Amino acid sequence: MRGIVFYGSLGKFTWRMLATVLGSQGVVVFLGALVARGLASAEGDDRSHAWLWTGVGLALLCFLAAGLMRRPWGVTLGWLIQVLTFASAVVVPAMIGVGVIFLVLWVGSLVLCRRVEDQVAARLASDAATQQQDPATQ
Repeated sequence: MRGIVFYGSLGKFTWRMLATVLGSQGVVVFLGALVARGLASAEGDDRSHAWLWTGVGLALLCFLAAGLMRRPWGVTLGWLIQVLTFASAVVVPAMIGVGVIFLVLWVGSLVLCRRVEDQVAARLASDAATQQQDPATQ
């Protein structure tokens, strides 16, 4: 699993895909926050607003991290969000499923996008070498 990184710069394609995953995750986490508030309110729990605002905070953190994917520590923040999404299952057990889905998307994007970027780099290097060998094609 060569493409899995926890810190560092990412290629353009990779950080764009990870930002897309985090943006989508932010929407789903926000909906989960609404569910948490509704469940707590139905049970008469006084913490219903606290669960809502905690979930909204996590959703905003998802959107913030999506914007910070270009930074070397952006991917670290993304991993933290994956952990926090699983932790939200304490309040809404269905968030385990959400966490699994987005973790698969996260890891899949890291691995597959790295492969794509490596293939593009190899093709560009091959094209450059071909152009240097045969200057008559220019």
